[in-house]
Amino acid sequence: MTVIGPSGAGKSTLLSCINFLEPFEQGEITVDGEPVGWLTSGAARVRMPEAQLNRLRQRIGIVFQQFNLFPHLTVLQNVIEAPIYVKGMERERAVAIGREKIARVGLRAKENAYPTELSGGQQQRVAIARALAMDPKVMLFDELTSALDPELVGEVLAVMRVARRRRDDDDRRHPRDGFARDVSDRIAVMDEGRIIEEGTPAALFERPKHERSRTFLRRVMERDAEPTEEK
Repeated sequence: MTVIGPSGAGKSTLLSCINFLEPFEQGEITVDGEPVGWLTSGAARVRMPEAQLNRLRQRIGIVFQQFNLFPHLTVLQNVIEAPIYVKGMERERAVAIGREKIARVGLRAKENAYPTELSGGQQQRVAIARALAMDPKVMLFDELTSALDPELVGEVLAVMRVARRRRDDDDRRHPRDGFARDVSDRIAVMDEGRIIEEGTPAALFERPKHERSRTFLRRVMERDAEPTEEK
């Protein structure tokens, strides 16, 4: 599922609610059948004990717009930190898993490099590998290409395709909306904190029903059609 919409629509807040980094006031969120954040006690709703919430968060991987890598740790050390200190995994096994995830995002030769020695796209790929190393049930990506230069967008989206085990046919012409179209089973359009439309990629991109959806998609297509400045 991909959620799209204009800036300020509530997409990042939604992801934070799924991981309960942002407590939500109404409704219910479940991951793999388990409620997130709140438990029902009689007629009342009580906050989930922190230990239970932390165990649940281990199954929800999230990659933010910012890379949030530890600058004093190498690529491999960044990736194995959580499996060792959060999941209690033996170091030898964590290193094996970490190296496999690093290779999966195409950075095998960089495992001993520090974040300052990497490009923005490479740092974002490390963040993806770090999340994958926790073997989550759910992976959340928060506009992870928005902070990248245009030439790095295709690089990161290709890694996301590998994570989804989807083939990369041709996404270079429209890297931002094309990715959502190619890899998503469902797409939802969000505006002012609400889902205003949902459907298959073909139906949504070719026959959007809501006027706000049509306006947003038209702007996206116009932006992607703009020529890139040569430097």
